[in-house]
Amino acid sequence: MFKVIRKGQNRLDMELSGKLDSEEMNIALDEIESCSQDIENGCILYDVIEFHFPTLKAIILKFSRLPSMLGIIRKFRKAAVMSDIKWLKQASELEGLLIPGLEIKSFNRDELAEAEKWLAE
Repeated sequence: MFKVIRKGQNRLDMELSGKLDSEEMNIALDEIESCSQDIENGCILYDVIEFHFPTLKAIILKFSRLPSMLGIIRKFRKAAVMSDIKWLKQASELEGLLIPGLEIKSFNRDELAEAEKWLAE
């Protein structure tokens, strides 16, 4: 399951739980695109409840939509990733170093208040 929720003028909240197949990935990418249309200088709160690698078809679909997703990423300046999986938090912060203009910081899932405070700074 992947949920995208618009929170205020410049924030998206996303929740991931379980494994994504290509159909769910397509829906998720459509929701991200739709919800972020008029966002500028935005923030993302990404809650990874339960992580499983997406199916191969879902990964291929994500890469096929990479040009439009890169345009969407430029609308955001910060992303807080909440997870209890150490390697996933490290990978998220590394990804932030590779994307110009986007700062990614990881938090444990029980640190919602801290993540929201950081996003608001």
